[in-house]
Amino acid sequence: MAVSPYAAAALFLLAAIAAVESIGVNYGTMGDNLPPPAQVAQFLKDKTTIDRIKIFDANPDILRAFSGTGILVAVTVPNGEIPSLTDPGNARRWVAANIQPFHPQTKINYILVGNEILHWGPQNLVDNLVSAMRSLHTALSLSGITDIIVTTAHSLGILESSEPPSLAKFRPGWDKGVLAPVLQFHRETKSPFMVNPYPYFGYSPEHANFSVFGSNKGLFDRYTKRTYGNMFDMLMDAVYISMKKLGYGDVEIAIGETGWSSLGESFERPRCSVENAAAYNGGLVRKYNSGRGTPLMPRKRLETYIFGLFNENLKSGPLSEKNFGLFRPDFTPAYDAGIMRVGSTAAPVQPIKRPTPAQDGKKWCVPKAEASDSELQKNIDYVCSQGVDCGPIQPGGACFDPNTVRSHASFVMNAFYQREGRHDFNCNFSGSGLITSTDPSTGNCKYLA
Repeated sequence: MAVSPYAAAALFLLAAIAAVESIGVNYGTMGDNLPPPAQVAQFLKDKTTIDRIKIFDANPDILRAFSGTGILVAVTVPNGEIPSLTDPGNARRWVAANIQPFHPQTKINYILVGNEILHWGPQNLVDNLVSAMRSLHTALSLSGITDIIVTTAHSLGILESSEPPSLAKFRPGWDKGVLAPVLQFHRETKSPFMVNPYPYFGYSPEHANFSVFGSNKGLFDRYTKRTYGNMFDMLMDAVYISMKKLGYGDVEIAIGETGWSSLGESFERPRCSVENAAAYNGGLVRKYNSGRGTPLMPRKRLETYIFGLFNENLKSGPLSEKNFGLFRPDFTPAYDAGIMRVGSTAAPVQPIKRPTPAQDGKKWCVPKAEASDSELQKNIDYVCSQGVDCGPIQPGGACFDPNTVRSHASFVMNAFYQREGRHDFNCNFSGSGLITSTDPSTGNCKYLA
């Protein structure tokens, strides 16, 4: 008996949900120091429990590298290509060029049509989103591919409110005009409504534990009589309630992105820290592995992709944007998130070569030659605001002379680097610092090591 494409997709989705074993990760590539995809694939397979990745394009090098690994790969249609894919012929050609050469050797499980289209726009992308999703779904079926699901990811800017969850709803204009047709597509194809919740952006020092799965008194929703012990659950139930209000509470939900930055600018403290990133992502992994759902979806294990895999030094924006990675580019963990295999070390498959340190193993953090005085003054202001002893660079101090911004910045940047544990990222300083094995101490000015 012939099986319809929709039924085949439904069967695949049920199998995929049943087979979910571990949390996923977003694999971004905006760095000039990242390891080759083949090393990444081998590392994830051998050293971590991560069994699925999401990429932000259809990078053929990555798709080839993950062939035969058994790791699921979600690919993304770049936002700008959405209008052209409303044409069935273009959709068929896109599938033929970007999917068929790699499938099924590479286990592609999703095609995401753009990323956060409603949040970023422009309007012509929003207007063509559902049509492009339908065209790609049809193109896959006509190509005989029934095990790849079409979806798209939304920022939580789609919500008008989220606290308490019982009063949540989608933004007027987007609700019936865009999100209802998107959800109708998901219902028909049995595909998940994918959202990107970031408690990171709702962080406040007064309620820090609520954001990072820490101990707290919780938030009580008097309409549903549910208590929320963390912001993640609150946001996800807000999405669920909003879907129910549109009549689509039966559609599955997945998390396309969520994560926490481990390092930020001075104005991003105390939110951005190794401690908060480890608490949030570690808590998320523990919650996922436990199988616990949310107060309103207690038996739902929501498929989740952490953002992101690596710290990416070419990302734009403040320092925090470059430090969302679970790993540094040499595969060493930025912190313990609970994703390493038992008994596994974090050593890279083929370690990236680093400058040979001094024989005694000591390292110091100093400014790059091209760093400007204005950048270095910001570093001084930041470090001295973090409780580092800056007395030595004050008048009369052992490191006051030479009285230059560069000299003073060099001393305090190194003091911060040493105090924080001598991790490479502690010497980043928005790209203005570097690590050296040559002792920069001069005269009575002795640098910590």
